[in-house]
Amino acid sequence: MRVLVVEDHATLAARIGEGLRDAGMAVDVVTDGAAALTRAAETGYDVVVLDRDLPVVHGDQVCRSLAGGAARILMLTAASAVDDRVDGLELGADDYLGKPFAFHELVARVRALARRAPSAPPVVRRGDLTVDRARHRASRADRPLQLTRKEFGVLEMLVAADGAVVSAEELLEHVWDANADPFSNIVSVTLTRLRRKLGPPALIETVVGRGYRM
Repeated sequence: MRVLVVEDHATLAARIGEGLRDAGMAVDVVTDGAAALTRAAETGYDVVVLDRDLPVVHGDQVCRSLAGGAARILMLTAASAVDDRVDGLELGADDYLGKPFAFHELVARVRALARRAPSAPPVVRRGDLTVDRARHRASRADRPLQLTRKEFGVLEMLVAADGAVVSAEELLEHVWDANADPFSNIVSVTLTRLRRKLGPPALIETVVGRGYRM
């Protein structure tokens, strides 16, 4: 899952980003509305965590611009009265969370929004492989797989593709954040470790010149 955090309070933005990464998500952080629109145009996000009161371009305008796209929008604001929540939802937000908030609730809401996006169902089975996206668990032949966040993210994308080829660029874009080096071999290294943990018979096929499929 890839998330864009848009929050003008730099310390809070960093904390939100760090916490979502700890929860297994790939996270990019920006601190104004113009940067948010630029990032959203360049990258396919699953969820945008959007502060309402933003500099440069107001959060309301960002919400209007992104509403109806593939990314789900969770709006954050210090104004948590009913009318404010209604305003946010009418702008196109999918959910609304007032500040201050409990962080575990933020994580739960982000995950719930991601499950509403057009993607694989929460639990997917491919033969003897089971991937539980909601609980961030996977098993093969009833054997739990001890996967890192990135290994699980790659597996999740391949399963969700339902047999379609997923390029290394797509994996890098959705599983890693903007700090990942596009010229590194991090995707192939992660796939090597994932294949080893999945065990035989092989589930992941390399399609030369195109990417990978399951």
